[in-house]
Amino acid sequence: MRPPDAYDLAIIGGGINGCGIAADAAGRGLKVVLAEMGDLGGATSSSSSKLVHGGLRYLEHYAFRLVREALGEREVLLAKAPHIIWPLRFVLPHVPSQRPRWMLRAGLLLYDHLYRRKAVPGSAGLDLTRDPGGAPLKPGLTRGFAYWDCWVDDARLVILNARAAAQRGAEILPRSKVVAVRADGALWHLTIENSGQEREVRARSLVNAAGPWVDAVGSTVDAAIGVRPERRLRLVKGSHIVVPRIAGANDAYLMQNADGRIVFALPYEERFTLIGTTDIAYDGDPAATAIDEGEIAYLIEATSAFFRQPIARADVVWSYSGVRPLYDDQADNPSAVTRDYHLELDARAGSPPLLSVMGGKVTTYRRLAEEALDRLRPHLAGMGPAWTANAPLPGGDLEQNGRLVASPAMAFERFVERLAGERPGFDRSYLTRLAHRHGSCVADVLGDATKLADMGRLIGLSLTEREIVYLKEHEWAMTAEDILWRRTKAGLHLAADERARASEAISALL
Repeated sequence: MRPPDAYDLAIIGGGINGCGIAADAAGRGLKVVLAEMGDLGGATSSSSSKLVHGGLRYLEHYAFRLVREALGEREVLLAKAPHIIWPLRFVLPHVPSQRPRWMLRAGLLLYDHLYRRKAVPGSAGLDLTRDPGGAPLKPGLTRGFAYWDCWVDDARLVILNARAAAQRGAEILPRSKVVAVRADGALWHLTIENSGQEREVRARSLVNAAGPWVDAVGSTVDAAIGVRPERRLRLVKGSHIVVPRIAGANDAYLMQNADGRIVFALPYEERFTLIGTTDIAYDGDPAATAIDEGEIAYLIEATSAFFRQPIARADVVWSYSGVRPLYDDQADNPSAVTRDYHLELDARAGSPPLLSVMGGKVTTYRRLAEEALDRLRPHLAGMGPAWTANAPLPGGDLEQNGRLVASPAMAFERFVERLAGERPGFDRSYLTRLAHRHGSCVADVLGDATKLADMGRLIGLSLTEREIVYLKEHEWAMTAEDILWRRTKAGLHLAADERARASEAISALL
């Protein structure tokens, strides 16, 4: 039995895995608290390649189970959140000196059939001299393939899971660092610090989902229960650059490089191209990671080898870097380290259960959460059944019936059409951007506004004072950076001096 003032489950880490577990657990009737030392999704979970995908390149490492599971989740997540996830066509130019065409065709056929597709199209061969996808490429690239995966706003996916958890009773504590952990009988005792104030919470079970800090948190917990700490993570840095949209590059591109790695070039934020990623072993502070000039040069060179329009260093308008906390499977090449997740349950007699979460990818976070709770089920009597596969995330209920949409892309178009009819005083492009951020919750953002002027001052591209207040009150936004770079990407659309002014205005509202 849980004491009345204790939680069933305490979670350390507010990235996609922590928030996904919190949402699933709260929906099963558990009393949940989640503590995150920074902003929700503020580290690795907002520094991905922004893809919900099966992982085509993982087939070369024979990770068939991982790819199959990820392809299944691609369909589930697309239906759960069609406003922040949508299908994206990838063009894969064939380079004769790289992987042979028969190998690429075989890999794509396997990718098409490892899991039954519903809303995502299959692959096809391309004549790049005729297909529009070949227009931005260099003339020597004449043959290739097309396949489909999905785009995701990764930072918003974290927030939607945190909201789903909170709506079901979970307590979400961003910028709240767990500074001490101890076990006492059947309960964990956590000391949580926020703005200089400390608070102690008690819980029947503990999940360590601290991402790159899993080992650091694990050392604290191991010391509390008298166990020698063991390093289990392999940190790999992945960096991305953003440049103005490469002329004609309205598809996504997968480019094979001479070193055997691949680089993506993705259409981004209406008028930009996102290029990534690198894979570099990392042993520094995860909070201090940053792209270096060598990585920028690598991404520029890799991309310029494929496109007619060369990229210069001066074209880079933004960059970001994140540390992937991969489970250490002893692979020599950082690119070959497994992207699968690994869960370790410590449920020794006399101590409450501890579950450590390592590895994983954005695409499989929901399945990871289900497996995490399955592991904890014997220790948490009264837990309800799994439920997240058939429930929309907040804002994903575009058909207004509480169920997953059958045709996600079409459902979003119909939703925007209805919204434009209901709010004729707003420009359709503004409503589309707002709908991509908030989905069916857009009515809560707009409130009684009938035109853009009713939304208060325009701070950035489609970012208004009223939306900023909404993000503060409903999405835990506490700083200008939270809003400009994670809740929205408005910062990308502003010049440096405009960002400074926007930050001042946002800080005043917060």
